[in-house]
Amino acid sequence: MSFRENVGALKLWHNTERIRLKDMPLFIQNRELDRFKSTAEVFDKYPHLQENAEAFRSKPVVDVDPKRLLYVQQREFAATTPADNCVSVIGSEDATTCHLVVLRHTGSGAVCLAHCDGFSTWSEVQLIIKAVTSLSNVCNEGRFELHLVGGFNDDAKTSHKLSLNIMAAFQKQKEDIHLETCCITEMNDVVDIGIHRPIVYGIGVNVKTGEVFPASFPHKGPAEELRSARTFTGGEVL
Repeated sequence: MSFRENVGALKLWHNTERIRLKDMPLFIQNRELDRFKSTAEVFDKYPHLQENAEAFRSKPVVDVDPKRLLYVQQREFAATTPADNCVSVIGSEDATTCHLVVLRHTGSGAVCLAHCDGFSTWSEVQLIIKAVTSLSNVCNEGRFELHLVGGFNDDAKTSHKLSLNIMAAFQKQKEDIHLETCCITEMNDVVDIGIHRPIVYGIGVNVKTGEVFPASFPHKGPAEELRSARTFTGGEVL
């Protein structure tokens, strides 16, 4: 191939790549999310996200019965469908700078919950989408809806960085994804005796209805200690 042909091929690849990236949007109220540099910028441009976050964090915390609960530890994710007779709620807790991510397909009802700590965000987002997509492959109707909860205004800005990375990762996927709940970082922050802390530490999702709600979990098994040890010794996403 000549130099000129190489240049032409490179231009074609570059243009194709630009189109491919442009066709991977994250939507808010059916509008494609523009580029952003901070979570504050997102909330300023889409004030209804603030209202939704305020409404979400004001909901009462539900103590979830361990019966038919599938609990997700840090750096884990789980997915199922309404046809699952063994699981009624997927949930996770103890998120401070971590973010809890729920992706659901409205047609199939397939839902995935992940507890993201920033270890491998881009790979984790791909796994989340793959899990829901694989459970929805026979459904031609519906859309992907995203719920993000977690983080706070920590001094190191760890929450803010993770918020941006998660949203950026979802923007780069080929599926159209609609952001419904965004109770993250500054919208999940409260100052208590001069110290910032999260308002919502845990969430659950009703597998049958898709409802996402603040939650606490007296039971976090099975094998809670073993699973936690795996995470803190460098285990990858499961």
